[in-house]
Amino acid sequence: MIPPFSYEEFTTRNIGFVTDAEQQQLRNARVLICGVGGMGGACLQALARVGIGGFALADFDAFDVSNLNRQVFASLDTVGVNKVEATVAQIRRINPELAIETFGAEWTDRLDDLLGRYKIVVNGMDDMAAGLALYRKAREHGATVIDAYTAPLPSVTVVRPQDPRPEERLSYPTAGIDWKSLTPELRQECLGKELEYVMVNSSSVRHVELGIAKDLLTGKRKRMSFAPMVITTGNLMAFEVIKLVLGRRRLAGVRGYFFNPWTMRVETPRNALTAWAVRALVRRFMARLMRDEDCA
Repeated sequence: MIPPFSYEEFTTRNIGFVTDAEQQQLRNARVLICGVGGMGGACLQALARVGIGGFALADFDAFDVSNLNRQVFASLDTVGVNKVEATVAQIRRINPELAIETFGAEWTDRLDDLLGRYKIVVNGMDDMAAGLALYRKAREHGATVIDAYTAPLPSVTVVRPQDPRPEERLSYPTAGIDWKSLTPELRQECLGKELEYVMVNSSSVRHVELGIAKDLLTGKRKRMSFAPMVITTGNLMAFEVIKLVLGRRRLAGVRGYFFNPWTMRVETPRNALTAWAVRALVRRFMARLMRDEDCA
């Protein structure tokens, strides 16, 4: 038999980290999570256990065996099952009182409605085009997006409505382009801009095999994923959601930070002058990687 559920008993050990009044704020909060696989799934699990009261979950994919290495809701029992369907079944076993809306591939067509109601969004996708749509609409509707970089180190960013979009801050070649019209070449160029930023502003290059990174840059390989990195990133995202809900003042910010568990340090983005100097070195390095690829 399933034991009776009590929200108060479920969250009793939260008290002390948060007050009773703050726990009620968490219970009343609603969060949109786009992508419930790796980072998004880990963030969702943490938030569900914290006692967030409701979610809108968007994902069109199904779990497969390659997800088992890092996605918290993936198991042999869920391989082949729609991610949203499998995830909802599992988080309802944590809190059966959750208010949940679910969406598949049509979620991007519902952004005006969703962002009109959900003002805190977690971006757990690796779809560049859908990410552009999400960020553009979030600005229109005054929603805050919590995200992470494509990096081998856990990271987190908080992009408020007044902040520059990633495509603006990282100089994507997408200004004025319909997100539905992105070509594979444009997607790879955007990824290259993000990887350049990561290499300039963190020690990521020291913690990844360069041959694999080159394959990612040239579109030959999907992004690397490693359970401790992915799950830590999801938990960092969850902390930012909680701070937003509770009005805690210190947020990760639009440029975010990198947490390096290998060296036990937090790495913050460089100042403009240092970044300018390092960027020149990084661009030469990336160009050499690409030349080596062309000669291979």
